[in-house]
Amino acid sequence: MSLKGKTVYITGASGGIGSALARRFHAAGCRVALFWHNDGSALNLASELGEGAAAFRCDVADCASVGAAFSEAEAALGSADILVNNAGVALFGLLQDCSDADFDRVAGVNLKGVFNCCKRALPAMIAAKSGAIVNVSSMWGVSGASCEAVYSATKAGVIGLTKALAKEVAPSGVTVNCVAPGVIDTPMNAHLSPETKAELAAETPLGRIGTPEEVADAIAFLADSSFITGQTLSVDGGFLL
Repeated sequence: MSLKGKTVYITGASGGIGSALARRFHAAGCRVALFWHNDGSALNLASELGEGAAAFRCDVADCASVGAAFSEAEAALGSADILVNNAGVALFGLLQDCSDADFDRVAGVNLKGVFNCCKRALPAMIAAKSGAIVNVSSMWGVSGASCEAVYSATKAGVIGLTKALAKEVAPSGVTVNCVAPGVIDTPMNAHLSPETKAELAAETPLGRIGTPEEVADAIAFLADSSFITGQTLSVDGGFLL
């Protein structure tokens, strides 16, 4: 396979990994649709990238919003050859302190958002007998994290959805894979103190935290792989070894 000439839809495109993805795929010769919700910096990024890039506001947790945004992207750039479900929100705290609203927000973005976007993108991929979906989970979706039970549960759900959907759409020539990043230097982790980051780096066998570009490279690899499906690739520096 070749990435050049493909149309890539990226959710959560304003984040650290999302913006790295946009640059990575655009540099490979792809058209990139950048979906954002609260942070409009994706608009500036699309302008920076220039031809073949456009940004669309979208709440991935809302099916109608996904439908409208994807329709706009299809009109501007064409249907998705590659979908990267990167949008995500975190929640830190004890389970008993988690409200119903907290749970619904995290599950809505992290898990239902993947469902909504896959459901909307798949018909065109199935019709074309070709396509790639890469979902972004987390190492906590693999192992679970104390005080991040809801977040961990949603990210584990993404892995389960990935495996099941990969089996479902494989006969149509569509691959579905997943990455499970470790501690990555992104705005989502900006709340961590320098001391905490140093401790996490020390716990990582490679001795440092990861970069958004390293996650983007792994996602691009899976998107460009024609005989890999249903897999979860850990991009965690060996944290869970």
